[in-house]
Amino acid sequence: MNRPTIVVVDDEPIIRMDIREILEHEYRVVAEGKNGEEAVALAHKHKPDLMIMDVKMPVLNGIKATTIIRKFSDCSVLLLTAYSHKELVQEARQAGVTAYLVKPVTEEDLIPAVEIALNQRDQLTSLKRDIENMKRKIEERKVIERAKGKLMDQFSLSEPEAYRWIRQESMNRRISMIQLAEELLFRKEIDVRAD
Repeated sequence: MNRPTIVVVDDEPIIRMDIREILEHEYRVVAEGKNGEEAVALAHKHKPDLMIMDVKMPVLNGIKATTIIRKFSDCSVLLLTAYSHKELVQEARQAGVTAYLVKPVTEEDLIPAVEIALNQRDQLTSLKRDIENMKRKIEERKVIERAKGKLMDQFSLSEPEAYRWIRQESMNRRISMIQLAEELLFRKEIDVRAD
């Protein structure tokens, strides 16, 4: 079973070690970093399922790092902070943070937050995949419609007749309707025999 991959980024080594110990039973901690700049580099390198980051870090804080990571990664981001100011929460949300925990972090708080963050990532990935499939199907449908129109024009077929011909020919040749439609659109002459 593939365990989700996690990168932990905090400027305090003891906190990183504590978080790693809590997580290692169920997850794979693939890397650790000590600032936001390292977080960005580690997200590029490891492509984790989840980044757990402190908000207040040197070089680049967790919110700014999240904003950059969001431009190239769909990983979830769980922010850790000693502060829960409303403005900070708002900034985190705008940056694309998935979940937010106030320190000190306990196992009872961390594990459910990690599970929710990973579930959010899974849902987002599934939604993006569904959208891509729908876009592809719409584009394929457009090509089939154009091929159908070409058959209707050249052979005075009705729309149902043209569709039936495409469907039957794709079954006869054991190719998809989209492959056949693309062939029909690029072929100068089409041989439509009565079935």
